[in-house]
Amino acid sequence: MTLQYRLIPVAIAMSAILSAAPVLGAGPNGRQPAQPVLSELDPGEAATLVFMREEERVARDVYLNMDALWQLLPFGNIAASEQKHMDAIKGAMDKYGLADPSNPDDIGIYFDGALQRLYTDLIDRGEGSYLAALQVGALIEEVDIEDNEVAIAATDNADLQTIYNNLLRGSRNHLRAFVAEIERQGVVYSAQHLTQEAVDTILDTPMERGGKAGGQGAGSQRLGMVEDAGIADQSGLTTRVERLIARNGSGAGNGSGSKSRKGGGTGDCRA
Repeated sequence: MTLQYRLIPVAIAMSAILSAAPVLGAGPNGRQPAQPVLSELDPGEAATLVFMREEERVARDVYLNMDALWQLLPFGNIAASEQKHMDAIKGAMDKYGLADPSNPDDIGIYFDGALQRLYTDLIDRGEGSYLAALQVGALIEEVDIEDNEVAIAATDNADLQTIYNNLLRGSRNHLRAFVAEIERQGVVYSAQHLTQEAVDTILDTPMERGGKAGGQGAGSQRLGMVEDAGIADQSGLTTRVERLIARNGSGAGNGSGSKSRKGGGTGDCRA
């Protein structure tokens, strides 16, 4: 599937309108966000912050649907983590005087048409099998990792860099959790978006925060790992969705079997 989307230019145009006419930044009920300080962000930063809020919601909504469908780890816990990400982004949006473009309670309904199509594509794929659903989750997190790295490099706003670093750490942990369960199904994980070397480097390092498991290896202690995170914005996410959909194949290729990622450790990882 090779659908092409260009999202951030549209978002930048929208943020420029909001900057010129603050009244348009009111929320669904006409209330202005608290303490608007939009002038501290450039249009690209503001646009990406707004876009990120809805894009993170796509991840949450996909995971909620997969949890309801398969009723297996790690979807429920990671969906809860994505909600924390969304909440942190909303706090930043309020700080900078930006309104939500859509209602976060309307699961599967988005302001951005490309995100709407992305959600449908991912749900269709994830309904195929539990393994396919896990591959969808890992793909989302791989793309998140790259985009957060791009966003960190593209801004000198320390506030946004902190939020993006929290998101980046969370995405690495989520990828570890999804891959642990994929490999529990007897499939050696093959990178879907990042290079295999980059993915292996992440997988061969421990969870970065949360509960501390006492066992060795990366068995069940990876599952259910949920981190608190801030969120950030930046305009480097232009092609995140187009890449995600373009890479939306089966993702079940043969990866390197040399990595010892499937340990049998025990421990208690808390959300």
